[in-house]
Amino acid sequence: MALSEVLLLKPVENLGAEGDQIKVRAGYARNFLFPQNIALPVSRANRKHIEALKKARSAREAKELESAQSIVAKLTEIHLVFAVKTGEGGKMFGAVTAIDIASKLSEQGVTFDRKKVHLPHGSVKGLGKHVAHIKLHNEITHELEFEVVSENPIELPPEENPEADAGETEGRKGKREYKRRDKKERPRADASAEEKKAE
Repeated sequence: MALSEVLLLKPVENLGAEGDQIKVRAGYARNFLFPQNIALPVSRANRKHIEALKKARSAREAKELESAQSIVAKLTEIHLVFAVKTGEGGKMFGAVTAIDIASKLSEQGVTFDRKKVHLPHGSVKGLGKHVAHIKLHNEITHELEFEVVSENPIELPPEENPEADAGETEGRKGKREYKRRDKKERPRADASAEEKKAE
């Protein structure tokens, strides 16, 4: 597999930042990096770009760090609450996702790439308190606490609802009493029929 040594002009995820000299597949460099002006082939002529790129990189990283610290300051003052619809026993319909968290924060004036939001156990499908990890910078990851609550009263399942059990027991007693009365009345009717025959 042929490799080309390139000089990155812009940061590329999983490859490097501007000013880095890296080796990539020749086809990837030729068909993507060069046409998009993301990289240049390494040569004696373009080595002079390296110092300028490194200065630009330092300035960018300092700005990103400052921005991340500013966002963290805002996040510490925010308490997120998601009101969701629930069914029997408080079971949620749907889930709270990283996109929902990013959107809710955006509504409160805190905007950043939603890909920076990570939920340790995937989408949240239960009520209660949870934590999202927000990676704002290589050096800064903020733990954001949020709460998921039911927007409607939680209904207990029948087996956990004592009032429902009591009502059901009363109903059963009523049916039993009705059957007992019915049995007592039948012999009397039979007896009167026998008396008529005897006459």
